Amino acid sequence: MKTFFAEEQERHDPKSFLSSGAPKPNPEVPERTTRLLAGAKAAGCSIERPKSHGLRPIAAIHTSEYIEFLQRIYARWRLIDGSSAEVIPNIHPIDRHGTYPASAVGQAGYHMADTSCPISEFTWESACWSAWTAISAADDVQAGASSAYALCRPPGHHAFADVAGGFCFFNNSAIAAQRLVKSGSRVAILDVDLHHGNGTQGIFYRRSDVLTVSIHADPVRFYPFFWGHADERGEGAGLGSNLNLPLERKSGDEQFLAALSAACRRVEAFAPDTLVVALGLDAFEGDPFGGLSVTTDGFARIGEAIAELRLPTVIVQEGGYICDALSDNLTSFLGGFSAKHSI
Repeated sequence: MKTFFAEEQERHDPKSFLSSGAPKPNPEVPERTTRLLAGAKAAGCSIERPKSHGLRPIAAIHTSEYIEFLQRIYARWRLIDGSSAEVIPNIHPIDRHGTYPASAVGQAGYHMADTSCPISEFTWESACWSAWTAISAADDVQAGASSAYALCRPPGHHAFADVAGGFCFFNNSAIAAQRLVKSGSRVAILDVDLHHGNGTQGIFYRRSDVLTVSIHADPVRFYPFFWGHADERGEGAGLGSNLNLPLERKSGDEQFLAALSAACRRVEAFAPDTLVVALGLDAFEGDPFGGLSVTTDGFARIGEAIAELRLPTVIVQEGGYICDALSDNLTSFLGGFSAKHSI
């Protein structure tokens, strides 16, 4: 399996975020790529640099207004007298259907859901290369590879069409899925991150051509709080094309695999041509977020179960934060997937 990775993704280096009102070091750090790259190599992956694909495939998912905001906001923010070193919102609209603010401060609140995705000098560059990494992996699978792994950073599944959030700026999994749809594929997205893929759900919620399925910690007391509940099934043309499988906090391998079995049944019923896996490794029992209790061996079993779908598969990296087992968890997942995958 090829791993696609661009070192420009390491230039984004956020310093802090607010958690329960307290400033804390931001866990979405460049070291994640070092550890994940080691895990991919240990799984036997070859490493390939992605191509630059321009803005068109990103604009197939994200609004031009939002793309322009991300591209220009850091330089505009730095012109504000006394501004912080990173773009961090301090006001949010309770209704986003009104007038679009002209100020950098107002636009930051409009386009940023929370404080966990500060924008600094190199965020735009890293976010673009992260998206292009997912696109390159999708193109590789579309060209005939049975699977490909996109080592994307920053992650993407909390980003909506015009809102950043949860460490995410461009929704890499959605961009990869749309790239495949454009090439004629019927696509399912299976999100196995600790947190609900709320941005991915929002992007496809009224569409029937892409199935979205997410297994995650129950959001009733866990980020992202307002999305990810079991009764969210899609709307309009998309009704029945979204499935959420929330798990109780600290659920381990058996509970996760039971939910995955239900997820795979829904994917099979959708009969896709291609699968996009939004891979979070933060469901691990030792991850700093501590929401679920999947073991390192459990990730191998998750990979094996997904492989049994026997679909061409694009694996897009989402969460998974600094802990001793981060590399091993990726190796375990990719090893389990590769051992069982055939199409």
